[in-house]
Amino acid sequence: MQYPQPVTKLIEGFMKLPGIGPKTAARLAFYVLDMNEDDVLDFAKALVNAKRELTYCSVCHHITDTDPCRICDDQSRDRSIICVVQDAKDVIAMEKMREYTGMYHVLHGAISPVDGIGPEDIFIPDLLKRLQDETVQELIIATNPNIEGEATAMYISRLVKPTGMKVTRIAHGLPVGGDLEYADEMTLSRAIEGRREL
Repeated sequence: MQYPQPVTKLIEGFMKLPGIGPKTAARLAFYVLDMNEDDVLDFAKALVNAKRELTYCSVCHHITDTDPCRICDDQSRDRSIICVVQDAKDVIAMEKMREYTGMYHVLHGAISPVDGIGPEDIFIPDLLKRLQDETVQELIIATNPNIEGEATAMYISRLVKPTGMKVTRIAHGLPVGGDLEYADEMTLSRAIEGRREL
């Protein structure tokens, strides 16, 4: 069955979101059609405002509505440590933990030759400029534990280690509450590598 043009456009719009297929997009479109008009307008305004009012921090490249971002502007943070992450949502995940008090650097991607993404296509050059500041003593690499994230971590490590700066990688392994029998070999291997003394 063919939908009216406005519904088709709405479905196509939802399908541009990650993980949304045709059925879910249609369900969301019809949900929006059933919403109160004021709620739909508020939703549309929130989308437009998020796109228009947010920018990237000129220091760390995290999403922000102020420049520099609140984290870079916070003088109580430890400026001797920079944690490198792939995306802005990784910063938010780290901040929820409330244990890390250092600075961040958001790459906005990872090295992926298959996708045509090289070091110059993400914010690695900006990271290297930041590392020239002598107050930075340690670089924590917290890229994702996949092929692209590992390649990015190795690339950054090879560039930075010759300077004598401490370069660390976050540990990967078993989740809390996970069972050994269900873990794959790579996860178990990472868990063994990242072990620590009790």
